[in-house]
Amino acid sequence: MLIKIRVNKNCRLDELLREELPARVTGELTSASASTITPAISNSKIRRLILAGSVSVNGRKCRRPAFELRGHSDVTVNFEAEKFFYEKQPDDIDFVMNDRDVLYEDENLIFVNKPAFLPVEQTITGNRKNLHDAVVDFLWKRNLELRNPPYVGIMHRLDRETSGVILFTKTRTVNKAVHDMFESHNFTKIYKAVVIPGNKARAQAEGLLTKGKAFTIENYLGRVSSKSQAGKWGAVPQKQGGLYAKTTFRICSEVTVEGKNGYLVECELFTGRTHQIRVHLSGAGLPLLGDELYGGVPAKRIYLHAERLACAFPEGELNFDVSSPCNFGKSL
Repeated sequence: MLIKIRVNKNCRLDELLREELPARVTGELTSASASTITPAISNSKIRRLILAGSVSVNGRKCRRPAFELRGHSDVTVNFEAEKFFYEKQPDDIDFVMNDRDVLYEDENLIFVNKPAFLPVEQTITGNRKNLHDAVVDFLWKRNLELRNPPYVGIMHRLDRETSGVILFTKTRTVNKAVHDMFESHNFTKIYKAVVIPGNKARAQAEGLLTKGKAFTIENYLGRVSSKSQAGKWGAVPQKQGGLYAKTTFRICSEVTVEGKNGYLVECELFTGRTHQIRVHLSGAGLPLLGDELYGGVPAKRIYLHAERLACAFPEGELNFDVSSPCNFGKSL
């Protein structure tokens, strides 16, 4: 669908599309007799159109929703209607937090056992269930005398399908210490993953599948997909913006999960880059079960679990060791 808009005023690009796009899309659909498509155009849809490069101003693509149009401008919107109006329904779980989900808590910190299929925080796609809101609701119900929601700080994140230990702060005073801990990598962060080798013979020859033997991957990671696509990271040179990443892996056992034979791997993170474990294992020819973005065998979920988070600063400001046992598969 191609829509052209002539502008004769000063306004933001996203605001213009909110005003003009619904009526123009309806007109195009009516003329095309495409009545099966409902032209519901939310603010997030308009934002995604712009970020995807589907909007041009005076013949040049513009990816800035807040771009200021000044005077006479020609705006062109070009997109596939079927894909634009299709709304994928997220299969997030309907999670309500209770006492058994708390792994450890003190006056400043709360560690939660995150379930799979739940975002850590609200997303751009709409009013979705998320773990941060669940923690806020949980703490507020314990202190109903509070007039406003209690403070809950997000200090790190887990992917939506990743389960396990995650830390939130309950007071702002401890945020700097926690931030410094993550920045200095002065802590222990252990994950468990299930992998299925892409080439088992090669992985065995390289010694990657020897039980108990550790191997370390160090490189620089950065985004390798365009901003209009699903975020995908990979190895990139440091001079091109790559960030240093280091992970040590150890094969724990052979397991069977969803009827598929694979390996349970312990992963120790020394840095915390986006998709770090997924990228490192995929690069070693050991993609995670369920991680189709990085070449993994399809499954009901991505089998990655944050098992342990520990820290012991000499000063004693942060001193904890919190675990969530992993129960992936049946050992062979």
